[in-house]
Amino acid sequence: MEEMILILDFGSQYTQLIARRVRELNVYCEIHPYNKSPQIDKHIKGVILSGSPFSVRDKEAPKPQLDGIRKKFPLLGVCYGAQYLAQHDGGEVLPSEIREYGRANLSFINKENTLLKGMNLDSQVWMSHGDTILKIPKNYEIISGTKDVVVGGFKVNGEETYGIQFHPEVYHTSEGTQLLKNFLVDICGLSQTWTPASFVDETVTELKAQLGNDKVILGLSGGVDSSVAAMLLHRAIGHKLHCIFVDNGLLRKNEFADVLHSYKDMGLNVIGVNAQDKFYTALKGITDPEGKRKAIGKSFIEVFDEEAKKIEDVKWLAQGTIYPDIIESVSINGPSATIKSHHNVGGLPDYMKLNIVEPLKSLFKDEVRRVGKTLNMKQELLGRHPFPGPGLGIRILSDVTAEKVRILQEVDYIFINGLKEHGLYDKVWQAGVMLTPIQSVGVMGDERTYENLVALRAVSSTDGMTADWSHLPYEFLAEISNAIINRVKGVNRVVYDISSKPPATIEWE
Repeated sequence: MEEMILILDFGSQYTQLIARRVRELNVYCEIHPYNKSPQIDKHIKGVILSGSPFSVRDKEAPKPQLDGIRKKFPLLGVCYGAQYLAQHDGGEVLPSEIREYGRANLSFINKENTLLKGMNLDSQVWMSHGDTILKIPKNYEIISGTKDVVVGGFKVNGEETYGIQFHPEVYHTSEGTQLLKNFLVDICGLSQTWTPASFVDETVTELKAQLGNDKVILGLSGGVDSSVAAMLLHRAIGHKLHCIFVDNGLLRKNEFADVLHSYKDMGLNVIGVNAQDKFYTALKGITDPEGKRKAIGKSFIEVFDEEAKKIEDVKWLAQGTIYPDIIESVSINGPSATIKSHHNVGGLPDYMKLNIVEPLKSLFKDEVRRVGKTLNMKQELLGRHPFPGPGLGIRILSDVTAEKVRILQEVDYIFINGLKEHGLYDKVWQAGVMLTPIQSVGVMGDERTYENLVALRAVSSTDGMTADWSHLPYEFLAEISNAIINRVKGVNRVVYDISSKPPATIEWE
């Protein structure tokens, strides 16, 4: 196991960003709820306390048990984490007189302090807090500040414990990466050796030890995650990996044949199963989004189980679960409210007596792509946009029928191919089309029409946790709209979704 940084999460919207910045510095880290931290062992080289939507003065404010951490490991408190340390040690934290949110500049830096090495006076930082540390404990030393925030950062004398009231992980803190590097390398002594190549080597070694000569089955989806998981397992156990690719009738146009062919070119042991009719039957009359997800998931498991039984002595089920799936399924106060069902987390029925193996469960999406590149996978597969597990079933905003799927496949084909032809596909994180239950009046030739409205959706993002709508050229949108209305019977109106996440989600259902 790699040496690592432990990040204790107090519910901040920025916690995942801390992890991403740490990993960009080639250091492995894990996020754990502050009240469910793992057993502290020799692999942990330092601890970061995240921010929080709570105030340290709230009755319900998170109160971590740091007895096994303080003085044993270097510790960095960010925002709430810093305020908690100061208050816990006898300092004073009160509501800010001036709202401290947004850009600020450091008017004081102790350049002799290791945490701030290489940072410059007037360096821009990002503040996001309603409280401030007004009085520090006696054994604390102020190491940075702004004109409004006297205690911008501190060090505890006699221990490698630090706190900062700004967020080094966000883009707006111009020298945040330098500060994090100082903490990770100079204070924690980490070697920055966690790379895609090292991940592949370590994971393949672990998979060989874990799986031995056992057979493994994996449901391929055509997406990046399951494909990279398959290649890692293939490198570890070869043809003892049995892949199943199910056509649920909700894939993109021509996707089943095209992707099945590419998998076989990759040397994978893969079976293709056409189960369209089963899925359409299961979905008949269902309009509730969660109901559709459950019907699709149940049907997939039934088809998958039926095919798996044809392979004798299977011991393991492999899944392409990635780190955001895991994080979104856990919160600091127990299970998160259901935003949507994760098709990879906790979806295995009791009657499938298989062990689970998830080789990508510690990676973010962009890290999965870098691992795939290290495995020499083709860019056209690694560069594929994310596609929802339930497929087009949740892009039809009503009951699902074969005819509605046909219409949506044709519209989607025009949109996605258009993005590729205009050099826009790789500039977009995810794109797709929603078939709405709205019908509108139109005129085609001399005839009035009353047909469907479709919505185009394209977003830019890093990992899908947040996303901005993509500013596609008007000329491109006009061309695509014209092509859709002229070529797809059943559609007479096209709109473009300009909502960002949050508050909207990427998918409509």
